[in-house]
Amino acid sequence: MPLIGVIGGSGLYEISGFRTVGEKTITTPFGKPSAPYRIVDISGIEIAFLPRHGLPHHIPPDRINYRANIWGFREIGVERIISVNASGGINTGFKPGDIVLLDQIIDMVQGARPSTFYGDSEVVHIDFTEPYCPELRESILRAAEKAGIELRESGTYVCVNGPRLESKAEIKFFGMIGGDVIGMTGMPEAALARELEICFSAIAVVTNHAAGISGKKLTTVEVIKKMEESNEKIKHLLKEIFPLIPGKRECPCKDALKDTKME
Repeated sequence: MPLIGVIGGSGLYEISGFRTVGEKTITTPFGKPSAPYRIVDISGIEIAFLPRHGLPHHIPPDRINYRANIWGFREIGVERIISVNASGGINTGFKPGDIVLLDQIIDMVQGARPSTFYGDSEVVHIDFTEPYCPELRESILRAAEKAGIELRESGTYVCVNGPRLESKAEIKFFGMIGGDVIGMTGMPEAALARELEICFSAIAVVTNHAAGISGKKLTTVEVIKKMEESNEKIKHLLKEIFPLIPGKRECPCKDALKDTKME
């Protein structure tokens, strides 16, 4: 069974050029995931790929069944997930086409989306000080260096509900509170993975300047175009990542539920 999962965002609906060896259709206690999980052989390693917006792209960010998506990964044996996200650049130093390895997140969708597997019969408070797996981040950094791919080593992702794009004033505010990039899908993915003790890391592709920064009207066309232009780099990076991921997990993610339950 694949132990590594990849979630593709807008513009990344498949990992072409690699051998597809199977497909898994899962039904979870939380409903159906966005699409069947495609099992792909990359460098002799099987990974499970899921397009979060479905095939074709038809599920808006505020209606994605995040719980089913993450639960389904665990059902097929996945222990680590790499999420790829299209994002707008808030930080004026970030340019369209930049690839950012996220290290922090600001959640602006709390209460708007189901965001936990618990709460009905037990209360769980996971530690979210570091939202992304340090071990997985290190593997991605090493892979980027090996592949010669320029990668911004840190960035704070602001997750908003959508599906509308943001106002100029909102982007100004998000920049003031430390946001570097903005998107609509980063949460609750990261927190749900932590609740299932799955390692989670996220790569953001800056597809455009956020509202008010460039002075131009924002369009979804430019988002998809820039993401498609970056796909070859992303696929090259993924190919280099998987062999560098340690076989045995030594990170805190595997013990994320320890001492989290209210008795």
